Amino acid sequence: MKQYSQSIALSGNSLSLGYTHQKVKKEILSELDFTLFSGELTCLLGPNGVGKSTLIKAILGQIHPWKGSIQLDQRSITDYSVQELAKRIAVVLTDPVFPGNMTVGQLVALGRTPHTGWSGKLNPADRDIVEKALSDTKITYLREERLSEISDGQRQKAMIARALAQDGQVMILDEPTAHLDLVNRFEIMSLLREIAHSQQKAILVVTHDLDIAIETADRFWLLNCGTPLISGKPEDLILSSQINQLLPSNRYRFSLTRGRMEAEEPDLNFKIEGPQELVFWVKKALVKAGFQGMDSVVSVSKEPFLIRYKDKEFCTLQELVIFLK
Repeated sequence: MKQYSQSIALSGNSLSLGYTHQKVKKEILSELDFTLFSGELTCLLGPNGVGKSTLIKAILGQIHPWKGSIQLDQRSITDYSVQELAKRIAVVLTDPVFPGNMTVGQLVALGRTPHTGWSGKLNPADRDIVEKALSDTKITYLREERLSEISDGQRQKAMIARALAQDGQVMILDEPTAHLDLVNRFEIMSLLREIAHSQQKAILVVTHDLDIAIETADRFWLLNCGTPLISGKPEDLILSSQINQLLPSNRYRFSLTRGRMEAEEPDLNFKIEGPQELVFWVKKALVKAGFQGMDSVVSVSKEPFLIRYKDKEFCTLQELVIFLK
């Protein structure tokens, strides 16, 4: 079988991380191994408190490993100066604070600060990079708009453009879709995937948005308490059931057929006939309404949509539930 190689942008080996407070050491993560590849969008998923933020701080050089190492370009993160890291790793935080009267163009230009120094004076090459970042995120038309006057989705694109202008090989984003509506969440994640592929960036996104991550990510990192970090294609982790590492108990499961997390349903005495996709939603409505079973068959048809129960016909599930109650 032909072997395919990928370019490694960042890696961690036997990593142990934690904090010291009042001379008491608290280990957060131990024996952690990971690899971040160029040209891939990787999503880091795990429950709150598991150590995702600690890992990100270590990658950014804000805390030093107790054990093991993090390698950027085959060189330890701890060997880089703050300025060198800023040129190689761009970060987009969950709730950045910028003056509302700053324009989108000014924000994106801040991405050049590691290269220009605090004077912020842009040369022609810097301006070209800023213009390309605006173009790549499709927000050139917003250049003169103030941050206080644009939408949350547009502001998040501007933050991504600023990170692109930084021109590092690695981009790290902490829950970039947290405050966005469904359409903007898909748009932002699709944009990041496009950037990773077209510009060979290694992009790491911390997210709780599993559904959209499955649709857009090339790779998942699954992090849970007391277990090694699991890395792989989302589809591989789903088919192997490793995705269930994200679940807090056996009350929930990942449905292979529905492609999402679901509550584990007890054995219920329902007799529902009809197309499979309609049977699923009829059963879900009845379970949510508190029914544990039916004494007769419920049949459902698609065109026209009609539900039959005993000698009655219903045009909606709401009508059926009201009748049964």
